[in-house]
Amino acid sequence: MRCDSHVHVVGEVARYPQASNRLYTADAAPLAALQRLGAGRGITRFILVQPSFYRADNTLLLEDLAILRGRGRGVAVIEANRVSPALLAELATGWVRGLRINHYSPPGGVAPPPLSRVFAPLAEIARAQAWHIELIAPLPALLAASDAIGNATVPVVIDHYGLPSGTAPDSGTGKALLDLMARPHIWTKLSAPYRSAVNPLETKPDPVWLAAILSRAAERCIWGSDWPHTPPPELQSGNAIPLAYRALRYEDVVDDFLCALPANLAERIMIRNPAALYGFTVGA
Repeated sequence: MRCDSHVHVVGEVARYPQASNRLYTADAAPLAALQRLGAGRGITRFILVQPSFYRADNTLLLEDLAILRGRGRGVAVIEANRVSPALLAELATGWVRGLRINHYSPPGGVAPPPLSRVFAPLAEIARAQAWHIELIAPLPALLAASDAIGNATVPVVIDHYGLPSGTAPDSGTGKALLDLMARPHIWTKLSAPYRSAVNPLETKPDPVWLAAILSRAAERCIWGSDWPHTPPPELQSGNAIPLAYRALRYEDVVDDFLCALPANLAERIMIRNPAALYGFTVGA
């Protein structure tokens, strides 16, 4: 069973309100549509990641995880200073297995506090729950928190190749990122190559970065489509009219990744690695 390890589900705005200080209004992207797309490529497991515009309201996430049951896992957003045992129990029962920190698209475009300061309390909550922390952050912010991340006692998942836009793997910054990815508790999502490419519709991984990451951590790499493909940041104006997603075909996203991936690693990255991280049974 192949797994798409990074997707977002979006409900109708009238039923699932988006935060007032959101960077853009997202159109509906229902689970049923995603399941149909995945089925065409043998993908039946999905990791639902809480999108930025829902903040800490995980209502839709939990509803869709209930539909997926054992075929889905969730990465939720919580406010560390407002969490309760009851909330954590609800999330755990609802198939949530990770907590997301988003330093890439902060509310209202306001600069967030240092990543290490946000990371520490959430990592402690994740450790107590046997969950992981998932990070999306600009590369400078990620590396500034490398001590906290590298010494964490919980698994840490870095989104979207670490967002290495404009950086070469053999540069000082590139080597620092790869050193972080090589730590035994760090996982990397090989997802959304367009987020670091000149072409905002790029679906093919950067071959140099892909090879560099795989050479250090193939056993801790997972793949995600980033469906429904968030519009580029420069188009996100906070307008109340839903903004179109990137015009990408799900099939192309899958096929272009598999074509770039060494054939002997396809089962590991699409099936076995996500099963290990998220607690799936490999053969079920």
